[in-house]
Amino acid sequence: MSDNQQEPSTSATPGGEPAKPGDKWTGEASAPAAPVAPSDEQGGEWERGVIKKLAFSAIDEQRRTRRWGIFFKVLTFAYLFTLLYLVLPTERAIEIGKKHTALVEIRGEISDSSEANADSIITGLRAAFEDKNTKGVIIRINSPGGSPVQAGYVNDEIKRLRAEYPDIPLYVVITDICASGGYYIAAAADKIYADKASLVGSIGVIMDGFGFVDTMKKLGVERRLLTAGEHKGFLDPFSPQKPEEVEHVRTLLGNIHQQFIDTVKKGRGARLKDDPNLFSGYIWTGEQAIGIGLVDALGSSSYVAREVIGAEDIVDYSEKPPYLQQFAQRFGMAMSSAFSSASGTSLKQLGGMSDSIK
Repeated sequence: MSDNQQEPSTSATPGGEPAKPGDKWTGEASAPAAPVAPSDEQGGEWERGVIKKLAFSAIDEQRRTRRWGIFFKVLTFAYLFTLLYLVLPTERAIEIGKKHTALVEIRGEISDSSEANADSIITGLRAAFEDKNTKGVIIRINSPGGSPVQAGYVNDEIKRLRAEYPDIPLYVVITDICASGGYYIAAAADKIYADKASLVGSIGVIMDGFGFVDTMKKLGVERRLLTAGEHKGFLDPFSPQKPEEVEHVRTLLGNIHQQFIDTVKKGRGARLKDDPNLFSGYIWTGEQAIGIGLVDALGSSSYVAREVIGAEDIVDYSEKPPYLQQFAQRFGMAMSSAFSSASGTSLKQLGGMSDSIK
């Protein structure tokens, strides 16, 4: 081979690939290959994938929200059902033909607008006496008193039922308090039982109010009262009292008081002891009341049913308000109790002893 002949160049091109025979290198470096842009079809697939993922995420979130909503609704209904089960009365099944003790409750103030009204109490008593399986009747009283008219209706009906069903005894069991109108009813029973700490008595009548005559003078207010009848406005709190009107009210109260005394004496008879304070309006504990003849013995409802009547099973014949009304009342009482506990106060029912026959 001559010196003029040259071998083919095998040097690499700037692009990194070996040069082929016949290729010429211009001395310029070739630029790296640009990335290939996705086609319209590939771009569409990517966008659809993102949208699909977003849609499924939204659907999953909605499902989770719906599941939690259902869970909390079920939890709320379960809570309400449990609350209803706890507060609503439950019927106790008694074997057919088995003798039982009938129970009628008197709770709270005795008035025509309260749960302890004469119609409801009498309805429960009639149902109790008319049941052929009733061996004895218990009236359980927890009342500070109330209307002398309503109490009188119940007292009269008790005496009628006892005469119509002489083989069915009727007993009163006092729980926390049996005062005034409550005792007016209790006096008609065959026997009265109480707890040693029960409050019993308050055989008296009261009428109270306020007078604002001097207050109106200080405020410069003029009272304009027009009546047809000389004493029509004698209870008006903005007018001065007149001696003859005060005496009339005292006579009225004395008359009602004497009716009360006669009813208690007729019901209790020789069991009453000669005590000057017996009809003074005082109250006594159940233990003290035995000593003066207002109570016969200490005992609870279950004790009387088991040991005195001889029928341990107790069936409640008390007239109940509608379930929703009971729920609303007991829920309100529970909220009031919770509020009182939270505020460090305690509400006790010994009040109201200044109303009507109390």
